[in-house]
Amino acid sequence: MTVTLLNDTSLLDSGMTVPLSSGETYFNYCWLREACLTCIDPQTRERIFDLASLPELPRARAARVQGKLLVIEWRHEAQPSHVPIALLEEVATRGRPADPADLPRHLWYADHGARFTRVSQQAVLNDPAARAQLTRALIEDGIAIVTNMAEDGESLPRLVNSIGPITPSAEGLFFDVRVEIEPTNLAFTAGPLEMHTDLPGEEAAPGVQFLHCLQNTVEGGLSLFLDGAAVAEALRVEDPEAFDVLANYKIPFFYRHDAWDYRAHQRVIETDPEGRVTGVTISQHLQDTMDLPQELLDRYYPAFVKFLKMMQEDRFLVRFRSEAGNCVIFDNHRIVHGREGYVADSGMRHLRGCYSDRGALRSTYRVLARQGYLGQPAEQDVQQRA
Repeated sequence: MTVTLLNDTSLLDSGMTVPLSSGETYFNYCWLREACLTCIDPQTRERIFDLASLPELPRARAARVQGKLLVIEWRHEAQPSHVPIALLEEVATRGRPADPADLPRHLWYADHGARFTRVSQQAVLNDPAARAQLTRALIEDGIAIVTNMAEDGESLPRLVNSIGPITPSAEGLFFDVRVEIEPTNLAFTAGPLEMHTDLPGEEAAPGVQFLHCLQNTVEGGLSLFLDGAAVAEALRVEDPEAFDVLANYKIPFFYRHDAWDYRAHQRVIETDPEGRVTGVTISQHLQDTMDLPQELLDRYYPAFVKFLKMMQEDRFLVRFRSEAGNCVIFDNHRIVHGREGYVADSGMRHLRGCYSDRGALRSTYRVLARQGYLGQPAEQDVQQRA
């Protein structure tokens, strides 16, 4: 085993520099102390070390690279810390530990509908490779279709629970999209449904939506989908100022009826700390009275209307007829959906829906990835597990 002692010049007041493949890299002592392998309980996999229990902040008196570990001896502790070099390499390269669910989003446009990932329900429920394929597609593309759904009443819950727990909404655990005599939602009519994301009036809008088509024999009623992230990125290129105003200011949304009154503020364009578009929130039929300063609205409304009009452009829209036995699953914070109107008395159109959480989706994919199921072509998954 190779042992490399770190010289005293590497040990600074608040941290140390460590020789890595990318060169000398600085790490803070508190961070290194918490990164020690003994800080995590092997059974519960929770952190059991309390940094505040130390008499003073940690400071190294010696350190060495020993095989695949950085071994640190502390001035005021008897036991050394052991930190995997692989972890240090990941943080030096990416800024954070590796996450198999941190996959790049694949932006898509109107021609992508035929390439939506399609997996049968039986495969999703019984084959981890198929389940990985589905969950990976939902992370990368934001949408996928499960085919050959069973017709029994528990078919949809079985599918959802294979990915994550069902998230309740004001409508309960499930909702039925069909014409109702006294609808509580425009979706429960035969009229056209403008492009939107669901339930932005909730403080934490649902993350993943499931729409199981039970019947569809009506004239009209094509389903409409687009990649909100693709439209947002197009807006960033075409009108950076419009993008910035929609990404930086929150506007009010609601969801109210006789028995509920939800209200929340959301950004129309969601971005992560690196500025990457992570999703959109849009729903004119659930948009509350604008409460931004009137002078700011002089800039906000033109940007907002431009974004809405872009979502009506053919270059972004995928149109298809919902087929009985299929379940469309999509990221409710990214995929914007709508519906063309239909003739109510021309047949039956009935979709059953519910929600789950994006965190649960990524959790399921991470567990599958640890088992070697990456949702890639079969031969690559086999090589990964070997």
